Amino acid sequence: MIVKEEFLSKLRRYFALNLYEVKIWSALLSRGVATAGELSDIANVPRSRSYDVLESLERKGFVIMKLGKPIKYIAVPPSEVIERVKKNMTLDADERVKRLDNLKKTDTIKELNTLFTQGIELVDPTELSGSLRGRHNLYSHLELTIKNANKSVTLMTTSQGFLRKVEGLKPVFEKLKKKGVKIRIAAPMNKETKSSVKSISSVAEVKHSGDLKARFCIVDGKQIIFMVQDDKEVHPTYDIGIWVTTPFYAAAMENLFNNVWKGLKKA
Repeated sequence: MIVKEEFLSKLRRYFALNLYEVKIWSALLSRGVATAGELSDIANVPRSRSYDVLESLERKGFVIMKLGKPIKYIAVPPSEVIERVKKNMTLDADERVKRLDNLKKTDTIKELNTLFTQGIELVDPTELSGSLRGRHNLYSHLELTIKNANKSVTLMTTSQGFLRKVEGLKPVFEKLKKKGVKIRIAAPMNKETKSSVKSISSVAEVKHSGDLKARFCIVDGKQIIFMVQDDKEVHPTYDIGIWVTTPFYAAAMENLFNNVWKGLKKA
């Protein structure tokens, strides 16, 4: 049986299987019922490994071992496999989340925080900088930086960027508002942004930036994250941001923003 490598790679990604597992599983699907030896020959997997692989597939719900001799294996319908894998992944994810939540209550997290605090004290503030690749990573770091704000959060973004930030960061903004943090957002406004402006107006001051194009965030006048590309012209996977801890540059940028802010109309 010849199965394209591209197809096997897709199966590995979707079902979190190793190469031998996808080879044996696809071989069994093509036969319906087969012995370990037969599957080994069809899938070109060493016979010494086929039993271990089938045992693993059985535990994961991909195959059923048929009673009798010689021992044969029956393929589970792919649609049923998907449901089983979804259930197992959900259970596994829930268990991992519980373990992480429990970690917060242990001495381990205290030790980790101590290590981090001691390490940060030894680092020159100007060295706290980095490149953020991919919009998912970019927004994760943006959220982390904004969460730690004590005085102010200044954002300038695009229309679509404004919609993304309202959707993803509104809970963070609400918490900051309770702390007394001043939040300002400038972005081009249109019909699509109206409902989002209403949604966020209670926790942030929003103004229409018109034709001005920029994507950056300044936190407490000390840290700045700026995106180097227009989000309309770059795929989210290739979006790039720069994060820098620099009171000198961040304060200068905030002063420039303040001058622009005065001339903008409220959204």
